Amino acid sequence: MAALICGSLAYDTIMVFSDYFRNHILPDKVHMLNVSFLVPTLRREFGGCAGNVAYNLMLLGSEGYPLGTVGDDFEPYARWLDSQGVNRHFIKTVAGSFTAQAYITSDLDDNQITAFHPGAMAFSAQVAVPVDAGITIGVVSPDSRDGMLTHARQCVAAGIPFIFDPGQAMPLFSSDDLLHFIDQATWITVNDYEFELIRERTTLSPLEIARRVQALIVTRGAQGSQIHVGDKLINIPPAQASAVVDPTGCGDAYRAGLLYGLMHGMEWETTGRIASLAGAIKIEAPGTQNHSYTLEDFRERFAENFSYRF
Repeated sequence: MAALICGSLAYDTIMVFSDYFRNHILPDKVHMLNVSFLVPTLRREFGGCAGNVAYNLMLLGSEGYPLGTVGDDFEPYARWLDSQGVNRHFIKTVAGSFTAQAYITSDLDDNQITAFHPGAMAFSAQVAVPVDAGITIGVVSPDSRDGMLTHARQCVAAGIPFIFDPGQAMPLFSSDDLLHFIDQATWITVNDYEFELIRERTTLSPLEIARRVQALIVTRGAQGSQIHVGDKLINIPPAQASAVVDPTGCGDAYRAGLLYGLMHGMEWETTGRIASLAGAIKIEAPGTQNHSYTLEDFRERFAENFSYRF
């Protein structure tokens, strides 16, 4: 039993602005925006949705195969994945390209401004979804437009149920594209902002979207998350983080928790709480793959947060 995680693999350059964007961005002047943020903290980390989700799923004791394309500079990242036991079989190197690069600036409200160079990610459609690798579930997460469209289509053809996670790739898709993804996907997960964009572009209500898939999951930051299953709404409380250090990658950790619950046939109330705790643990560490725990440690923290065990 393994998950296929289609998406980006990237180097993240992460900067922290020790103030609030709202104090420096004037809403009525965005048409002539020219701002500069002093960022005394800077790190270069391993990232990308596919790598992040696979790493978090590994921490939970389950296997996830990242699928995507990388550049000639991928070797340090490859050594890291190998050291963590993450399978690289479906990662392809595109000669003459850089691995995708994200430049992320976060403020004290956990808001983020990101610039992204796709590099080798632009060729992700060249890697096909495998049909004979024991894959039981998939994720189509932010990647190139062609890659996401191709991998969704290939998952359907291979009979692999998948989570559609548009994330930062939302601007790449028209309303018709999004409607097509909704009809192909088994589950959809978005944050609250992305959810509003989907509603605006498709004109579908939350109930209409939920009725087209098995579940619609909407994360809401410190307010927890909501899972729409048909006509039912399940509210998932936030898990307690010991410290708020860096929000980057929390959504990917949450999605790994969703995968874990789905792979183990758990009910949504527990699946959502596992996802919530995975995100909370990630926020306690800088970067996207620097946190670590055993599954037993995780279960203990789950019981502390939610007063029962899974």
